[in-house]
Amino acid sequence: MNKLINGDCLEVMKDMKSNKKQMQESERKERHQSQLAPADNKFHVGNGEDGRHYWLTPPDLYASLNAEFGPFDFDPCPWPKPEGFDGLTCEWGQRNYVNPPFGSIMHQGPGDKKPKKKGPTAWMRKAIAEQRKGKMSVVVYPVDKWVLMMLAATGAVNVRNLGDVRWHATEDGTIGKGTGRHIAAFVLYPANETLCNTQAERKVGSDE
Repeated sequence: MNKLINGDCLEVMKDMKSNKKQMQESERKERHQSQLAPADNKFHVGNGEDGRHYWLTPPDLYASLNAEFGPFDFDPCPWPKPEGFDGLTCEWGQRNYVNPPFGSIMHQGPGDKKPKKKGPTAWMRKAIAEQRKGKMSVVVYPVDKWVLMMLAATGAVNVRNLGDVRWHATEDGTIGKGTGRHIAAFVLYPANETLCNTQAERKVGSDE
């Protein structure tokens, strides 16, 4: 009798653990990506359909940006990333192409007592800091289309609308479907260069 009761209790406990795990998984899926731990962020776990990581800039897009704003001499977000490399703390080049992680990462900088969750804000701060040193950077990042429309309407000339870029997979170069959001190219000129780019002005509000 006792064995039967103990057995039933074990089954109930297993069911409770299983239900708790399912609830946690459901909660994780419902939370916004920015609220998830880096390891759970969809940009790190891979595409839901095939598990690939669509992170690489299409060669033709890179060539176009390099021809207009380069030649780029440094990439603070290289793939594959060299062992020990840290794009958030190292010195950047004079002309940089920056395609940072679209999700958050765990990172410990010189002023951090322990690793902290960091996202796009950290990369933008770094790009601005490098700009103040007289360096130029083109930073690409997904934003809502209406943001680009409003930037164009308010006269922003150093933001390029790249459209819904179809990134390439790190695993085998497969061309992705895009993120569903337009990609902005923020052009950070150093203080000693002209801040007006007429070609960027023409394209920032494009619906392409």
